[in-house]
Amino acid sequence: MSTETGSRTSGLPPCAVPVSMQVMAYDGSAPKPDTRALAAEAPVNLVYGSVPHAVMMATPADLEDFAYGFSLTEGIVDSVDEIRATRVEMAEDGLRLHVDLAPGRLREHLARKRAISGRTGCGVCGIEDLAQLPRAGGRAASEVRIALPAIARALSDLDRAQVLGAQTRAVHAAAWARRDGSLAAVREDVGRHNALDKLIGALMRAGTPADEGFLVITSRCSFEMVEKAARLGAAVIVAISAPTSLALERARSYGLTLCAIARADTVTVFTGAERLTTGG
Repeated sequence: MSTETGSRTSGLPPCAVPVSMQVMAYDGSAPKPDTRALAAEAPVNLVYGSVPHAVMMATPADLEDFAYGFSLTEGIVDSVDEIRATRVEMAEDGLRLHVDLAPGRLREHLARKRAISGRTGCGVCGIEDLAQLPRAGGRAASEVRIALPAIARALSDLDRAQVLGAQTRAVHAAAWARRDGSLAAVREDVGRHNALDKLIGALMRAGTPADEGFLVITSRCSFEMVEKAARLGAAVIVAISAPTSLALERARSYGLTLCAIARADTVTVFTGAERLTTGG
């Protein structure tokens, strides 16, 4: 089965920019000229009903997926059919990502609009009170079971699926793995939150059931990543790096399975081990 790795819309800035540089040794030997690709980072202004909502620093690719995933994980929509269309346009200082909401949903959004201006995929910029920290809702209902060898397969396949990461060594990836560990979709971005939002948007648009696989992320697992997974309805998260204490607290409260410090031969299970099996 193939892995869907996203695409770039024509007319947008490139995702990687080649630059000239010099490699200098500490021993004083002559510098070595070279070139390498740097990951592009662009301001993306998400606009709902002609009203700007947020400026996020993101990789200029898979922006339609980003619009869907961001809208879901920010609580602006609850389902894919509440978004009627998206459109990307170039602006003088970046990109505008227009999201056309269903009329009722747009009215609700504008009534409770909050303005956030993010750094690279900032998760909680703009909130004014601790009570406004995102919360996805109830506990995970999924009874999915994932075999440990499937996690190993997903990790191995993800190494090869990170096209932009191989070019730049400067982006995060988020992947959706089927129960057998084969990858259904991968998204990359300079922001770890953005990569996950793009993946979630791709899954929404494809109609992929969230209880038929698991998430793999190449970053640490902070609480916002858990919140996004819970909004999607995913029950199992596998992270390359460690979780934060609040991420673990939220994962436990939602009944999720949180695996982290994932390596080729081992994975550390912090909560929800009952969903994992040792079989192939």
